[in-house]
Amino acid sequence: MFPKKRLTRLTMKKILIIAGARPNFMKIAPLMHTLKKSATIKPVLVHTGQHYDVKMSAQFFIDLNIPDPDINLEVGSASHAVQTARIMERFEKACLDEKPDMVLVVGDVNSTAACSLVSAKLGITTIHYEAGLRSRDKSMPEEINRLVTDAISDYFFTTSVDADENLIKEGVDPSRIFMMGNLMIDSLVANLGKASSSQLIFKPLNRNSTVELGKEFKQGEYAVLTFHRPSNVDSKEPLSRLVDIWGRLSKRLPLIFPVHPRTYKNIGTFGMRESIDKFENLFFIEPLGYLQFINLVRNSSFVLTDSGGIQEETTYLNLPCLTIRPNTERPVTIWEGSNKLIKTEEILTESELILEGKGKKGKRPKYWDGQTAGRIAKILEEL
Repeated sequence: MFPKKRLTRLTMKKILIIAGARPNFMKIAPLMHTLKKSATIKPVLVHTGQHYDVKMSAQFFIDLNIPDPDINLEVGSASHAVQTARIMERFEKACLDEKPDMVLVVGDVNSTAACSLVSAKLGITTIHYEAGLRSRDKSMPEEINRLVTDAISDYFFTTSVDADENLIKEGVDPSRIFMMGNLMIDSLVANLGKASSSQLIFKPLNRNSTVELGKEFKQGEYAVLTFHRPSNVDSKEPLSRLVDIWGRLSKRLPLIFPVHPRTYKNIGTFGMRESIDKFENLFFIEPLGYLQFINLVRNSSFVLTDSGGIQEETTYLNLPCLTIRPNTERPVTIWEGSNKLIKTEEILTESELILEGKGKKGKRPKYWDGQTAGRIAKILEEL
């Protein structure tokens, strides 16, 4: 085991930064860029390989100018248990080889929990960025990952005040909690210009001809869909209800859906592709790279989703977001932002309000300003 130690500022500290799935990449990119300039911290990027195909992983590294991983665990896809076990086994070897002073995990994916378990058991100082988020719904795998990671971490970087409050209620010493802002917003701010100039021509999975953003789909005249939660897409009944509502809504305005591979697979498994083909304004497209996706979202009328991070991005953009979930671990996007939590049966009514100009508007939460990486780096240098 490695003894936990406080090092002086003049000592070069090695920190392993963990990225495993697409939501992680937007969070580690600005931090990697900042820490590369540090005189006292040596960042080592570890990619677990939880998301490994080009659209779900490599394209994000290209778009965000993230350096090639120093270590790639290449675990691939598997069940939650098998994937977590593979990550732990391979990450333990990486820790023993690298002998880091700190391990920083981000978010709430399997890689987050697995790597924090390994580093904590080895006695390495463990740091969780995006700590303290809570949905209070243990049926969500992400909620289990959050609870496990926060229970064993040593230091906590949070994105909002409610996350601080959650950690304190769970017994965390406030001196170990640092509310420094939102790294996803750092990535968004840094890349809005490039995103705006990125061309988006795509061939829908349910169409033969190609279409182009800016021509066929003009600013403010379409909506974006993102759905992948098991409760919405892994069972036939809820998914068929959603497909029916998407089709009805698409008669009001075009809908563009960069569809998650599992969602598209389930649509085929449940025999729904013929139904989707009947809706002329419902466009299913392959997952997009970061820049193209941001360009698609920022020019839309609103977003209809069950995802997590997009609630934050739309809040920064002050773009109406309808989140079809019974809860959210990001309530600040509702209290202060443009996000609204709704039920499936409310989609059509709420969408119509937006199209009538009555969509929810909000403000940017504290420290969601594009400068979070610098604040976090300063704290890491002082730990």
